Amino acid sequence: MSTCLVVIPTYNESENISMLLEDILNQSVLFDVLIVDDNSPDGTALLVKEIQHKYPGRVYLLEREKKSGLGPAYIAGFKYGLQQNYLYIFEMDADFSHDPDDLSRLYETCANDGYDLAIGSRYVSGVNVVNWPMSRVLVSFFASIYIQMITGMPIKDATAGFKCYHRSVLQIIDLDRIRFIGYAFQIEMKFTAWLYDFKIKEVPIIFTNRTKGVSKMSSRIFWEAFTGVIHMKIRSFFRKYNR
Repeated sequence: MSTCLVVIPTYNESENISMLLEDILNQSVLFDVLIVDDNSPDGTALLVKEIQHKYPGRVYLLEREKKSGLGPAYIAGFKYGLQQNYLYIFEMDADFSHDPDDLSRLYETCANDGYDLAIGSRYVSGVNVVNWPMSRVLVSFFASIYIQMITGMPIKDATAGFKCYHRSVLQIIDLDRIRFIGYAFQIEMKFTAWLYDFKIKEVPIIFTNRTKGVSKMSSRIFWEAFTGVIHMKIRSFFRKYNR
């Protein structure tokens, strides 16, 4: 069994999932994969089961009854990874916006360089985004600046969803106290890890907009993140972060 588990939430990702799993499972670093599927009506879970037969003991599937948000899906995956004693637990999207070849760079940042959390960052070395409309690039970029101003954490890509955690980070963070379900979840996890004084490194990546399937972004998710940052900062004043 690998020491590394890649957690990937899915909802209607049948156009991407088989090729993505093949790419991850054939990396030079040995990665296991957990797909957390929210009852996709397009048969995503069935395709995962086919890959399971080809790669026994490498691919796991957690099927949930309904679509209930990014945050709860990742938390379910993190808890699974901790229960199965993985040392490094990753999160990434299912749509190839995150390059599977970058998984090894995140792994090396934690395993070899001693960081507790490695973040695949679009903005740590300029703006590295491909095929996004300029309006979305600007919203995402300035949202990270806004988050830095409110929270004080020195992370340039606060909404990034491509990460490697050492298991100690997820053990210390009380996952049941993570409140947000959309992109605010990504901010809350980084903010909490930073408050616990874990060693965090942003690793530059190139983010490529999906070419297959449908984006799950919505205005509700955006506003949850925008207003949630203020709530996170206020709540942090009333909690101790000792480890």
